[in-house]
Amino acid sequence: MDAALPVGFSEQGFSHDTFEALLQTYVSPEGLVDYDGWHSSAGSVAQLDSYLAAVSTYSPDSAADRFPTRNDALAYWLYGYNAYVIKSVLDHWPISSVTDVRAPLEAVRGLGFFYQLRFSFGGRYLSLLAVETEQIRKQYKDARIHFVLNCASESCPIIRPELPTGDNLEQLLSQATRDFVNDSSNVSVDHDNQVVYLSKIFDWYKKDFIHDLQMDGKPVANGLVSYVAQWASGSLASDLARAGEYEIRFRDYDWALNSQH
Repeated sequence: MDAALPVGFSEQGFSHDTFEALLQTYVSPEGLVDYDGWHSSAGSVAQLDSYLAAVSTYSPDSAADRFPTRNDALAYWLYGYNAYVIKSVLDHWPISSVTDVRAPLEAVRGLGFFYQLRFSFGGRYLSLLAVETEQIRKQYKDARIHFVLNCASESCPIIRPELPTGDNLEQLLSQATRDFVNDSSNVSVDHDNQVVYLSKIFDWYKKDFIHDLQMDGKPVANGLVSYVAQWASGSLASDLARAGEYEIRFRDYDWALNSQH
């Protein structure tokens, strides 16, 4: 990044304050982003660039002393990923979907945005796919991360304006998972047809969710139903308790931009 670090950026630790303030300005309570307003504000674009200059300069790999705990390092990768997603949307604005950013030869939808583009993390240039797969999924082995990472699309988990680190990250990971599971557009039960409908995210990352069950010593016989059931509350919890043998169907993924407009 050519931008300077945020004003007053500490010589110790890693502050996400600049990005957090931007999210609090441009993200609605429903998790929708005012990309148009953000893009129209040169100052806000410059602030995002300054935060990403810090992401580009320091990482848990290049400056381990700035990330004293596992959760501090994980927060860096999660928030850095989300910030570069927003930066990429703004760089290509106006678009109606991240799938509008296409690779020259694109056999898989979203390949251009998630695989072809490269971003600096502590001086290493990585694709968003590489950050998700190599830096986050392989290193941290926590399926809850899938409900904090945001791909700027309607079917994604919402992006949240609070960016906790350290021990406080645990609460965010659990709350984001609970909120996602208890949203009927992501998990629902049709008793008449004996079907459990799940977000496509549970299909793409099934191994991660089953791994979490195994690590927690919980039964995996009902697979994904068992995973979502542990986070369900109210009527959904009751519905899932009756759905152990139901067929699972995955909802189509909506790649429309998670924009306020």
